[in-house]
Amino acid sequence: MRWQNLKRDRDDLCVDVEQMERWRHRIYNAIHRGYATDDLIQEKRKVRKVWQRTRIKQRNSVELTENEGIDILGNMLESSILSPDRDFYGNFHNMGHNFAAYIHDPDFRHQECIGVMGDSSTAMRDPFFYRWHATIDDIFQNHKDTLPGYTEKQLGFENVVVQDVKVQTQGAPVNTLQTYWQQSQIDLSRGLDFLQAGGAVPVKFIHLQHKLFAYEITVNNANSSPTVGTCRIFMAPKFDERGNPWVFKHQKNMFIELDKFRVNLKSGQNSITRKSSESSVTIPFGRTFRDLDKNRPDETDVKATTKFDFCGCGWPENMLIPKGNERFEAELFVMISDYSDDKVTNSDTEKSCDAGSYCGLRDNQYPDRRSMGYPFDRQPREPTESTKRITLQQFLTPNMKVTDVFIQFNNQVDTALEVNVDHF
Repeated sequence: MRWQNLKRDRDDLCVDVEQMERWRHRIYNAIHRGYATDDLIQEKRKVRKVWQRTRIKQRNSVELTENEGIDILGNMLESSILSPDRDFYGNFHNMGHNFAAYIHDPDFRHQECIGVMGDSSTAMRDPFFYRWHATIDDIFQNHKDTLPGYTEKQLGFENVVVQDVKVQTQGAPVNTLQTYWQQSQIDLSRGLDFLQAGGAVPVKFIHLQHKLFAYEITVNNANSSPTVGTCRIFMAPKFDERGNPWVFKHQKNMFIELDKFRVNLKSGQNSITRKSSESSVTIPFGRTFRDLDKNRPDETDVKATTKFDFCGCGWPENMLIPKGNERFEAELFVMISDYSDDKVTNSDTEKSCDAGSYCGLRDNQYPDRRSMGYPFDRQPREPTESTKRITLQQFLTPNMKVTDVFIQFNNQVDTALEVNVDHF
C-alpha cells in the first residue's frame, strides 16, 4: 500500500503527500544551510509624520549551532510552540504517523477508525513504526554529519587509562552474553473486556531474556589525587551484513548504549564492577506490565503521583541485549569521560527513577552535559594520510577500551524462572 492524500474532515486532517515532501525538503535545506528561518514580527509605520506601530513580517535566521542545533531541529520535526515557523516546516513526524494510521481509509469513504500508528501507546506494534523512525533518525544523523568531529581533547581524559574490560556471565565463558526465551505470566483483566466481570485473567507468554552478567573494568588514574569520571558502555556488531569489518563512520550508527554511571577514581589502580541489572537505560521487567492501581499514591499527592507515573519509563531490562545467534560477534566499548565536563547542575538531587539515561530526570535537565549518543553522535575527526578510513581502534583514546564479546542465543523456553508480573 502507498500513502495517499489525507482528506478526513471528521478528524480535521487535510494534508497531501506533496506537502510532506515539501516539509522534508525544507528541513533538509535548513540542515545543509546551517540555519532555519523564523518569522520575526515588527510593528512600525509612519502616519502623518509620526511613527506608529504596524505589523511587518520579516524572516529571521535561527542558526543550527553545534550545541543547540539538535534541539531546534527536534522542535522542527515535533511541531509545537517551540518550533521555528511551524507553518513553513510543518508537522513532519506526527503527520507521518497519521498517514500510516489512516492508510486503510485516507478519505473516510469506509468510515474506518484510526490504526495503531495513530496512538503513542500502540504505535510500536506496527512494523512500519521502525521504518518511519529510521527516516526521522536519518534526518538527525544528517545534521550531526555537518558538525566537526570531536578532537582528541574533547574525547580524552588526562592521565586516565582504561586498561582492561571483561564481561562475566554466570556459567558462561568470559566475554560471553547468553540470551534465551523465558515464559512469564501477566494479568490481562485490566487490558481487555470480558463477558464475566471481575477476577484475574492470567495469561502466559514467551519473551526474550538474557542471563544476568557484570562488567569488570580496570582503570588506572595517574593523577596524584582522586578524580571523578563518567563510565559509558556501548555495544555494536563487529562485522557488517557482508561479514566485513566496519569503517567507523558507518559502525558508529550501530552502537547501542548499555549503561552510563558515575565512578570515583582513586589515585592508581581501580577495579570497577557493574551489574547489568543496574543499567541506567532499563527498568525491571515487571514494571513494564505493572498494575497502575497497585501501590499508587493518593491522587491528592501530585508530586508522588507524577513520580509514580514517570518511573514506568525505561527500556525493558529483558531486552537490554539483542537476541544474537549461536555465536554473534560484537564489540563492547567502554569509555571513562571527565565528569567535570559532563556534570549538570540540577535543582533536585533526589534520584528520580532507574532509567535516567533513557528517560531523563523528572522536572530537571537531562543528567549529562554531553550530547546524547556521545562519543558516537558525530563523524570521526579528520583522517590523516596513514588513516584514510578510520576504524574503531583508530578512533580510540587512552580513556577508551574495546573488547570482543559473543552473544549466544539458546532457542529454548525456560519455564523454571517463570515470573509472575503481578508480584512487582
